[in-house]
Amino acid sequence: MTNFAHGRAAEAAAAAYLKKQKYKIVAQNWRVPRAEIDIVAQKKRLVLFCEVKYRETNNQGGGLDYITPRKLEQMQFAAELWVQENNYAGEYALGALEVSGQGYEVTCFLENVI
Repeated sequence: MTNFAHGRAAEAAAAAYLKKQKYKIVAQNWRVPRAEIDIVAQKKRLVLFCEVKYRETNNQGGGLDYITPRKLEQMQFAAELWVQENNYAGEYALGALEVSGQGYEVTCFLENVI
């Protein structure tokens, strides 16, 4: 399986997990020039901009270990673009999901990474 296919499978698992947590999936793989968001989800009045990190094994660290300060800046930038583009005036946060293994299991979910 290609890295792209693994990424899509991990994002599908993450979206299913969020739905079980009572989130509505607003968008997946939202992209504009210079910005992307894996999953935009909403629960009540909170929009959550989620980064999905997949690792088949934790030999080189877990997926969340790869959310660096630079990645957080990119996530914030993308979230602000989405907010502007969608004229959203409510509450929002950054989130992250770690998906692991060949079965694409969500092993960690952070609802507010900043």
